[in-house]
Amino acid sequence: MWSGRTGVLLRGWGFWLAGVPGRGPPSSNTASQARSNSSRCWNCGGPGGAVRGNAFFCPQCRALQPPDPSRDYFSLMDCNRSFRVDTMKLQHRYQQLQRLVHPDFFSQRSQMEKDFSEKHSTLVNDAYKTLLAPLSRGLYLLKLRGIEIHEGTDNEMDREFLMEIMEINEKLAEAQSEAATKEIESVVRAKQKEYTDNVSRAFEQDDFEKAKEILTKMKYFSNVEEKIKLKKIPL
Repeated sequence: MWSGRTGVLLRGWGFWLAGVPGRGPPSSNTASQARSNSSRCWNCGGPGGAVRGNAFFCPQCRALQPPDPSRDYFSLMDCNRSFRVDTMKLQHRYQQLQRLVHPDFFSQRSQMEKDFSEKHSTLVNDAYKTLLAPLSRGLYLLKLRGIEIHEGTDNEMDREFLMEIMEINEKLAEAQSEAATKEIESVVRAKQKEYTDNVSRAFEQDDFEKAKEILTKMKYFSNVEEKIKLKKIPL
């Protein structure tokens, strides 16, 4: 562990560690009532109304059912619960689901189905964005195992890494040309690629503490990436 002046300076640079991207479906009294008897369709009362697996509609009346709150993003997007995902398959699944549940297709349906459609669509968007990016995917995998990275973790990082981050930020702040900014961006991209490969191996070995350590570093570099994007925006 290491704390002191560098930790203070890092906080001054704006190093906060945000929570895991993505959220579950918004709760509502309507959805709760519809879920009160999860084995029945809210519309016709028939069996099999609950959303399980890939079934989003009642098999009898075809009414859209509320989202299943127990379903995780990997299951929803038809992916193995693994750090390695097929991004092409993920995109195809995203498009497939949005063709099923997007609110545009429910403008002439009941208000209940409109509400459920919005919840499904939001959930699908969140799942897709979370699993698509290596950092958010890794954080979500940890979250499923009850492991989260909290704010103020700079005191837990080694001095060499923190000094490296500070130097990159200083160079970025002083960069006066597009070429200088691109050079820094190239360094950051290479670092993120290295960390992505390392965290993938950590997950394969079920070394979740190692994965947490690497993902924490990736979050620091992600903050730098955001600053690079802002630097590129013309004033």
